[in-house]
Amino acid sequence: MTAGDAQTPKLRVDAASKVYATASGDLLALDRCSLDVRANEIVSIVGPSGCGKTTLLWSMSGLHGLSGGEILLDGTPIRGPHPDIGLVFQEANLLPWRDLDANIRFPFEIKRIKPDNPWIDHLLQRVGLEGFGGKFPRELSGGMQQRAAMVRALSLRPSVLLMDEPFGALDSFTREEMNRLVEEIWLETQTTIVFITHSIEEAIFLSDRVVVLSGRPGRVAREFSVPFERPRSMEVMATKEVFDLTNAIKMEIVGGRKGAEPQAKRQRERTN
Repeated sequence: MTAGDAQTPKLRVDAASKVYATASGDLLALDRCSLDVRANEIVSIVGPSGCGKTTLLWSMSGLHGLSGGEILLDGTPIRGPHPDIGLVFQEANLLPWRDLDANIRFPFEIKRIKPDNPWIDHLLQRVGLEGFGGKFPRELSGGMQQRAAMVRALSLRPSVLLMDEPFGALDSFTREEMNRLVEEIWLETQTTIVFITHSIEEAIFLSDRVVVLSGRPGRVAREFSVPFERPRSMEVMATKEVFDLTNAIKMEIVGGRKGAEPQAKRQRERTN
């Protein structure tokens, strides 16, 4: 299965820059970062720690404003949180005093619209949470909480789903299970997904493309196409082709990390 319309990007990041004011001076997190994400595509973003991956994702969501450049959804600049963009955080962020059903329906309360109960019920069944609606977050495992967070994000039928390393705290078996679940949901919904991860293997399993950011300030260093057919099996992930692609991405990240210190030095010189 191929993804996306090659002509018109669903999301366009156009020369995005982000400067944070800190006690020790301005911190340039993103520097003229540009990226297109096609409709129905899964794009993973990887890079050295602190390279601005989360800053970029939150800017895509409209929760963080940019210092320069712009991000467009279907050709329209994003100026704030957008109803057509869903976001799954690193933590599930379920309200502890609400049961699972109430947590999932919370966005509908915020928007003062009627919940799409058939769709929510379908999603709960799809992720294996059918019958857990009366459970509170403390009664759910970490994997179950993240499944609930995915249902909450998808319940409003967004055309874009942004995922900020949502499975990093899970054990390896549960993480693989969640990766397969994301792929299955994508095959069903064709939602455009941008996925932040530190795991190259996870990025390859999930993505049509893997985008590597340079060391801070974050820029797009290189993009890698992932040519393997979906659905992807564990057997495919054990092939030499995947091994070679993993090493190529890893070497690009290592090179970006080595380049981060000279970039940081130049930045300090500009701000002093």
